[in-house]
Amino acid sequence: MEWPAYFCAMHKDILIVGQGICGTFLSWYLEQAGISYLVIDVPQDNTASKVAAGIINPVTGRRIVKTWLIDEVMPFAKQAYETLGAALGVNAIDTTSIVDFYATPQMKLAFEKKYQEDPQYLSLPADENNWHSLFNYDFGYGEIDPCYLVRLQEIIPAWRARLQNRQLLLEERFEVEQLQVTGTGVNYKDVTASRIIFSDGIATANNPYFKTLPFAPNKGEAVWAEIGGLPPTHIFKKGFNLVPWKDNVFWLGSTYLWEFENDLPTPGFRQFAHNWLLQTVKLPFRILDHKAAVRPATLERRPFVGFHPLHPAIGIFNGMGTKGCSLAPWFARQLVEHIRSGEAIAPEADVKRFQRVLSR
Repeated sequence: MEWPAYFCAMHKDILIVGQGICGTFLSWYLEQAGISYLVIDVPQDNTASKVAAGIINPVTGRRIVKTWLIDEVMPFAKQAYETLGAALGVNAIDTTSIVDFYATPQMKLAFEKKYQEDPQYLSLPADENNWHSLFNYDFGYGEIDPCYLVRLQEIIPAWRARLQNRQLLLEERFEVEQLQVTGTGVNYKDVTASRIIFSDGIATANNPYFKTLPFAPNKGEAVWAEIGGLPPTHIFKKGFNLVPWKDNVFWLGSTYLWEFENDLPTPGFRQFAHNWLLQTVKLPFRILDHKAAVRPATLERRPFVGFHPLHPAIGIFNGMGTKGCSLAPWFARQLVEHIRSGEAIAPEADVKRFQRVLSR
């Protein structure tokens, strides 16, 4: 591929590989800090950021426990998305709630017990029959409130267009064999930079600099269904999440497969989703699309943020798993402050915690 003339003999402070939600916020905060950058990213439809629903849910699991850092992360994320959305002229985030239909009597008891212990993000309805005209459910429901719905389908393409307009995006697959580490930084083809940061999702698991990190990739699948008459006011959950997308279209997912042969959609999930809709929703529906992606999760469920202990010009901003929408803004700002002023990265996220593994 022949590069446009304006990319030749170029120098930037930072090269960013990847333009998912991590690469987007990293480049945004670099821009705010006055640090020059270039993003390298190849267009793909099945990246985790493009397939994800964009939910920020403050509680998780059958035990309904608060997610890591959520009290700090939620208000920060809301402001970050609103600020970015205003700059891009898009609606980047909505405040909503999750209507959590209990799948079993045991889950009802667990929710009510947790509500008694800590009602911060939980509420119980005055009338558990509120949704019977639209949904089949037997054991009532609780609500998780507030939650946020990040409009990834608006943010990612809008930021990409901005990068293109400012000649800050090189659209090609990154070739790691073309990367050279020098005494003053890195060279990539005709571009020089002080540092390079890999934010390219699961691809980093095969990167020679970071392949020894404990990635735990898992595959998710989702369908998009048109459901006329279903209000877009809530996220509805009954094992799977049914999430408002746009104009009577809802996102339904997702699976968590730890063993898989490829990143392609499977007929089995499409059929499962069809059956779930038949059994759960009392309205006509039509499945419009079906996608899959591999999440860059980690064994300890904590991200990888910072710079290689042996190669300080090579960094990583990755491993967010299912929490990318909430953690990306928080740790992008932290990483940029680390670059700008030496601010410490949280020890639980700093990739230097794997110094021994990375030094092999």
